[in-house]
Amino acid sequence: MGLTARVLAIDAGNSKTDVAIVTAAGEVLSTARGGGFRPPAVGLDAAMTTLTHTVTQALTSAGLTTVDHVSACLANADFPVEEDQLAAALHARGWGRTVTVRNDTFAILRAGVTEPRGVAVVCGAGINCVGMRPDGRTARFPALGRVSGDWGGGWGLAEEALWHAARAEDGRGRPTALARTLPAHFGLPSMYALIEALHLGAVEQSRRHDLTPVLFATAADGDPVARTIVERQADEVVAMAVVALTRLDLLDEPTPVLLGGGVLAARHAQLNGRIAEVLSDRAPKATPQVVTAGPVLGAALLGLDEMGAGEGAQERLRAHLGA
Repeated sequence: MGLTARVLAIDAGNSKTDVAIVTAAGEVLSTARGGGFRPPAVGLDAAMTTLTHTVTQALTSAGLTTVDHVSACLANADFPVEEDQLAAALHARGWGRTVTVRNDTFAILRAGVTEPRGVAVVCGAGINCVGMRPDGRTARFPALGRVSGDWGGGWGLAEEALWHAARAEDGRGRPTALARTLPAHFGLPSMYALIEALHLGAVEQSRRHDLTPVLFATAADGDPVARTIVERQADEVVAMAVVALTRLDLLDEPTPVLLGGGVLAARHAQLNGRIAEVLSDRAPKATPQVVTAGPVLGAALLGLDEMGAGEGAQERLRAHLGA
């Protein structure tokens, strides 16, 4: 492919989708943002319809109908068979001659490194981890929640905080300020009132996510139970990272460990500090760093990798997308 070749980069998460059209020289021709990509919730056809609207907007803005390569990092592409199914669905749209589909965690990893080498742990609503080497080797986890051995993420942290707070209030568990701070966030007087409000729908279940920052604030104020929960999350992040480093034979090499997603990007001092401390003990040559660049940059860089683009193209792309 020559320097005039173009890549359609897609970062499609559960809540939003970002698209960019870039040339092999790293020039950004257009961008677009649309709704989330959730095939398990709405079905593949409906999810593809939403994605098509966003991609069409970007292609039209660039004055194009097709590109040379589609580099898509998609939520819910958790197994190779799902990546193959989604790649077939994208190829059928005729947007590009070739299509590569990866889990969206790979976009965060690639956005944070200068070459496709390292490990990324993403802690947003859930938790996931991937790793990659320039030779194409990867490490990954199913990341389906408790059924695949995962613990934490925003949803899991909120659930754990609620569990401890409920038991503290009724006497089954250790005392914790969470029994006061969690219901107070919703203007309620007790955990009993919050449990009732969640059960009856007076507080929507989706608003459990609101409680994760409350957990971190309570931990920062010194509450032992809240601090224990935060420490467990840090230990889980390190456990996933160390396994990925081991699988890729990177444990004894200087390697970046990228931290992404809303929980880690918030830079909570206790959480990120403990991650650095435990990681330095279990993987002394690993270097943790928070990724602030948008994941669509990672999807675009992966596309440029496929096209054999040089460092100059990467630098132009990073400069345009604000990394």
